[in-house]
Amino acid sequence: MTTADRFMAQALRLAALGNGRTASPVGALVVRDGRVVGRGYHPATGQPHAEIHALRQAGELARGADLYVTLEPCCHQGRTPPCTQAVIAAAPARVFVGCLDPNPLVAGRGADTLRQAGLQVVTGVLEARCRRSLEVHRKLIATGLPFVTLKLAQSLDGRVAAAHGESRWISSEPARRLVARWRSGSHAVMVGIGTVLADDPRLTARLPGAHQPVRVVVDAAGRFPARARMLSEPGGPVLVATTAPGAERLAALAGKVELLVLPPATEGVDLLALLKELGRRELASVLVEGGPTLAGSLVRQGLVDKFAFFLAPLLIGGRGALGAVGGPDLPGLDQALRLREMTVRRVGADLLVTAYPDRGQ
Repeated sequence: MTTADRFMAQALRLAALGNGRTASPVGALVVRDGRVVGRGYHPATGQPHAEIHALRQAGELARGADLYVTLEPCCHQGRTPPCTQAVIAAAPARVFVGCLDPNPLVAGRGADTLRQAGLQVVTGVLEARCRRSLEVHRKLIATGLPFVTLKLAQSLDGRVAAAHGESRWISSEPARRLVARWRSGSHAVMVGIGTVLADDPRLTARLPGAHQPVRVVVDAAGRFPARARMLSEPGGPVLVATTAPGAERLAALAGKVELLVLPPATEGVDLLALLKELGRRELASVLVEGGPTLAGSLVRQGLVDKFAFFLAPLLIGGRGALGAVGGPDLPGLDQALRLREMTVRRVGADLLVTAYPDRGQ
């Protein structure tokens, strides 16, 4: 690993601190004579960007130093002034950029602006890792939709619950702690009403000082229980997506939940319309935690961007046990969704398998 790679890797770790708080988690370092003199990350939408925090911390030590930033500095007036102006004023000798910004308002122009001001700019440092860290940002910019991760915990024989509905706990305690961190790093957590009725989950990030995501329940028929645990325990706001008939039955929950009335679809709530609304609210990352009905609908409609499956070392069996992804049977394997970029690692007693849908991209 080169020196530039090593510092960019540090900037990537800083960037992750913004997950769940901003759609564009970015990290930055100011390095002078091989020593880090300024650190920063983008803490929340509308607040100063990562490089601004790093340059402020470095102060006069930034002049003639190296600036590392995981995403190209912006060159336009948005919620904050152009970062390129602040970088030029701080006068570092070199700027190392992880990846260019897919935002058409930037898209290489930020790096060009710095070069025109006489700064040396090096792009593409750990580019693949930087692009991956910004997959939420790239999805929202390109489509206006949030990045959807489907997380499921299942037995080795593909079951997420026993025939009588019991599902606690299929995954191990280390896996559940990891999911708590994922919740803290997400703008929203989504489940179907079946999961609420079966498990009564809190859907909170049970970590000290954790960011609490918005909790989204897909409930077409308006069955959300007035005594649900998520209404009585601290956490993020609760948004119940329903259809018009469901909204009438949920009127008693006014003040406890926000009702989002959406058009009915073949499989209940119009999920694309729901995701469009979440994107409009800049809830840019959604962690879907089940159950099988919601998972199946999202998969069939091509709305899942990433899969994260925990495989637990147990066999459940039984004809009535629930499979991980529900819905009608496929006519043949040629209709199966193929996955790519699969990784496997141990988490406690479980295996965590992550992958992306192969859509011929």
